[in-house]
Amino acid sequence: MFSGPSSHAAHVDFIMFYIVAVAVILLIGITSTMIYFVFKYNRKKGHKPQDIHGNVVLETVWIVIPTILVLSMFYFGYMGFKEFRYVPEGAFVVDVTARQWQWQFKYDNGVTTDTLYVPVNKPIKLNLESVDVNHSLYIPAFRIKQDVIYGRKNYMVFTPDEVGSFDIACAEYCGLDHWNMYTKLVVMPSDKFDLWYKKGNASLAKKQ
Repeated sequence: MFSGPSSHAAHVDFIMFYIVAVAVILLIGITSTMIYFVFKYNRKKGHKPQDIHGNVVLETVWIVIPTILVLSMFYFGYMGFKEFRYVPEGAFVVDVTARQWQWQFKYDNGVTTDTLYVPVNKPIKLNLESVDVNHSLYIPAFRIKQDVIYGRKNYMVFTPDEVGSFDIACAEYCGLDHWNMYTKLVVMPSDKFDLWYKKGNASLAKKQ
């Protein structure tokens, strides 16, 4: 039911569906109960109110169930956050530089591009840094976003499961042309990416 270009995207979609489902069920349940009580315990004017003593079982259930629901939301959210921040061994590293109003991606082989190329089914670590103001790298299809703060190094981790081209945007207002700070994430088959990566090395060697 929940699918996407990465397991993280599917996890985020599941969390959102879970939270919305719980909220809707509680809304319907509480609203229905309130309406039922309005008609069941309706009294004419002049009725003398009576004190109602507490119900230990009901009060316990009312505390325990919401606590379990909230803790379950926290657990699912934390597991998604943990996956987003954990750097697997052997992750492919790309240095990302943000500036008004463009993205720059630098690879270990010295190649620098304005489009992010990565291999499929390989953990990717993006080292994020800004040279001017605050930015935020956002890949909507992967449900990942990370602030790129000037003067502070940050990172994000993801593993692409599908080959394709996906939008990259800046999600933090960074000036006049913030609206146009877009580029692409291109996920390539491993063999084609290896050829592209080696070609980058060859191109650099020719220039030298």
